[in-house]
Amino acid sequence: MLVPIFRFLSIFPLPVLHAAGAGLGWLVYLASPSYRRRMRDNMAQAGYLAYLPAAVAEAGKSIIELPFIWCADPQRVARHATQKKNWAYVQETLASGRGVVFLTPHLGCFEIVAQELATLTELMVMYRPPRKAILKPLVEDARARPNLHLAPANLAGVRMLAKFLKKGSPIGLLPDQVPQEGEGVWATFFGRDAYTMTLPAKLARMGDAQIIVTYAERLPRGQGYCLHFVPFNDALDGDAAQQAQAINHAMERLIAENPSQYYWSYNRYKVPHGVTTPQAAGEQA
Repeated sequence: MLVPIFRFLSIFPLPVLHAAGAGLGWLVYLASPSYRRRMRDNMAQAGYLAYLPAAVAEAGKSIIELPFIWCADPQRVARHATQKKNWAYVQETLASGRGVVFLTPHLGCFEIVAQELATLTELMVMYRPPRKAILKPLVEDARARPNLHLAPANLAGVRMLAKFLKKGSPIGLLPDQVPQEGEGVWATFFGRDAYTMTLPAKLARMGDAQIIVTYAERLPRGQGYCLHFVPFNDALDGDAAQQAQAINHAMERLIAENPSQYYWSYNRYKVPHGVTTPQAAGEQA
């Protein structure tokens, strides 16, 4: 049922979808106290509360643009990636034959980044399989593209990513997703402890890969997207917590470029089941 709806919405021009998305963003914000509270709290924590009105509209756009990104003709979608910053650097890095780990936080339209990279090379990205079967055709089938492979967020998926990376092929991850128990460490994110995945650093070190931080900025009035690619120059030294902290700092710097387009309503500071917070650990010591 959802796939036909998404395919219908994908017919509309992107400016129309983004305009509708801005309205949807405000509707959700005003209708849901818990959503509103989390967005405000997260933005205040990061020092970006002044961007709240724009962030509300951008959050709605991030939902409404999915039918277009996933279900429109790939060539039509590609025409909206109108600008690419540091694209030559990406091409050179891929041509070197060295593995690449693309890290894309919940910033801008991260879905189009993978599609554009897949026009250059095979790419494998990690995704979280939907819990409801009705969503599977959307999450897995509708977003499928040539050269774009999906690895589930489980042990089998990690093995797929490691194997892909070791042969010199690039992979993509969302480093600001909250991992499950045993898959993360505590590291600060905008000054507050956040359970942070250790997988990006592990895979990069395992495959001696280059990390590139990236996101797709929504341009005004539905004019398309500007893809940003930023070299990761921080050292991944020390233990897992120090490595996760370095990646969090890189995410903070990227978000600072466009705070209104970060997905602030995401529950980034939740405590996964079975995980002990640093405060609780200190009290037990």
